Amino acid sequence: MAERAGAAGAWRGESKPVDGHRIVFTPSGLTGTVEHGTTVLDAARRIGADLDTVCGGRGICGRCQVIPSTGSFAKWGITVDHGALGEPASIETDYRGARPFETGHRLGCAAAVCGDVVVDIPPASQVHRQVVRKDLDLPPMTVDPSFTLCYVEVPVARLGDESSASDSLAATIAEQHDRPLPTLSFAMLPDLQPALAAGKGAGKGAVTVAVDEQQRVVAIWPGFIERALGIAVDIGSTTIAGHVCDVTTGEVLASTGRMNPQIRFGEDLMSRVSYVMMNPGGDRELTDVVRSAIDGLVGDLVEQTGSPRDRVLEVVLVGNPIMHHVLLGIDPTPLGQAPFTLTTDRALTTAAGRLGLDAPNARCYVGPCIAGHVGADTAAAILAEGPHRSDGMQLLVDIGTNAEIVLGDRERQFAASSPTGPAFEGAQISAGQRATAGAIETVRIDPATFEARFRVIGVDAWSDHADFGESVSATGVTGICGSGIIDVVAEMFLAGIIDRDGVIRGELAATTPKVIEDGRTYSYVLYGDGDARVAVTQNDIRAIQLAKAALRAGIDLLVEHAGHPEIVDIRLAGAFGAHIDPLRAMVLGLVPDCPLPDVRAVGNAAGTGAVQALLSRTLRLEMEQAVRDVVKVETATEPRFQELFVAAMALPHASAPMPNVAELVTLPEAPVAEHGAGRGRRRRRGAAV
Repeated sequence: MAERAGAAGAWRGESKPVDGHRIVFTPSGLTGTVEHGTTVLDAARRIGADLDTVCGGRGICGRCQVIPSTGSFAKWGITVDHGALGEPASIETDYRGARPFETGHRLGCAAAVCGDVVVDIPPASQVHRQVVRKDLDLPPMTVDPSFTLCYVEVPVARLGDESSASDSLAATIAEQHDRPLPTLSFAMLPDLQPALAAGKGAGKGAVTVAVDEQQRVVAIWPGFIERALGIAVDIGSTTIAGHVCDVTTGEVLASTGRMNPQIRFGEDLMSRVSYVMMNPGGDRELTDVVRSAIDGLVGDLVEQTGSPRDRVLEVVLVGNPIMHHVLLGIDPTPLGQAPFTLTTDRALTTAAGRLGLDAPNARCYVGPCIAGHVGADTAAAILAEGPHRSDGMQLLVDIGTNAEIVLGDRERQFAASSPTGPAFEGAQISAGQRATAGAIETVRIDPATFEARFRVIGVDAWSDHADFGESVSATGVTGICGSGIIDVVAEMFLAGIIDRDGVIRGELAATTPKVIEDGRTYSYVLYGDGDARVAVTQNDIRAIQLAKAALRAGIDLLVEHAGHPEIVDIRLAGAFGAHIDPLRAMVLGLVPDCPLPDVRAVGNAAGTGAVQALLSRTLRLEMEQAVRDVVKVETATEPRFQELFVAAMALPHASAPMPNVAELVTLPEAPVAEHGAGRGRRRRRGAAV
């Protein structure tokens, strides 16, 4: 049976025969019968069709544009003629609205139903529209906004009126936008009278308000405002990344990032916890600098949109547990020692000002944590990549200073964290550096000559190309970034320069100038000579082995807890994970052997999940529910972790089979080469991949 939707004669589902005209909305298929002369916008409100508006039907915003169709529609049993929506009204012919008026479109607030009609609501006119952003790796999603903008014209108060300004505003919003009577938040009351006065004209106070999901007016601006902003922030140990979005349309307007200034207190998380333990007031210092950095990031983002800070309505923040606690002003030291107890693992909402952000109309939503070392950034990555929605077993690895690992499918999920340290980001490497112009990012080594060719960030040409010298002259070759160090170590192994124990084969120094004596060990010269030389030392190899062994041991531990399932999908997340070569990651044993097409980089999954949580209440709730089902595995207290760590020190691994990798390259075989200066045996690989 059809369900009554609102005013007389309007029905949700199939129409009920009444004296009026039938209207069908596509693509939803909602249909009903309305009186002659009803506007399309009013019909959409009554029937429940998803048609946007900010101005409340005044022809100002242009968000309610629809596309009328004509002809016979057997599906609905109606025929539509050209006059079904009447002649264009003056606000259409003289349109001066904010959005371009597309050819063939009509304004839903002006077009009157004068006959049976089929009306298409294009994506740009839908409230719950789909958003696709490839550059952010944002999957197609439906916007489910927390805020609605309403333009209203409030009658100016006169002597003898009994209604307060807030009551008049609430009543006007309900009347002009056909919605429940809202309440007004305490925070916006001081802005109410000035906004009404500034918007005064023709006996009315013209203002735009933002109404949240709890039907509260949380912001007010004089005149017509079309756009309100939301910001999603991923607080990493090394970098802080942010994205600013239109919270009503879902459009991602700008992205930026900056270094986390906490680095000066320690490159890794435990160093920062130690700083707090050893320095009274250290926790306050860490809190102040990260809040200041985020506030600066907010300023950078809104400046890129050309908007003032008061347009920001919400800031979604995710980060690892220590960043989470420090941001909130909570002592992080309990997370630095067993049992690693979180003060809270729940999602929190508070005023932006309480976290030191200059965004007077904004609230902050801080995502939920999972365990003492698995934070809200992992919760956001789970939302973005969806292991809990996967039919097969997915391995999600967010590689950074602290690696977060999730293994699961729609039936069960496991999560852990491994302390990889900053080596993967270029730190603790003799020629290591951040991923900036001039850094070596890709390496290939000829197994016959041991000569390397490489590419640097900011230059397209390879180093063996004739134009390379000129192309790189502006920056020079300055060092090796994280993806470059993975490449070069994997290539050194494949070329036989290092053995399965990670030892540089000193005996090669007698046959090639690329391997040189370096104190009691040896180094491999990647580029140049003298002071300009970029080389990989034995200590560099060890640093990468230790980092990759910590990561791989964490993965193997989760695999054991899951009962050794077949992994069919490996996703490498994070700024570092987005740029490493999947094959060379497997050659090092960084991740388990898997068919190469099933290993892929997914970029900043935590940032993507934060954007999704910002733009959709449905997805935010999904994230909060998903993390409650995750089984937490604490690597620091697992007796098997050390044994797995030792096995993972070998290249690629002491015992794990590598059939898929072996199909693509020729892996060096045991026995391990001698570690002296004499001649040794070298295996050659197949064609480069």
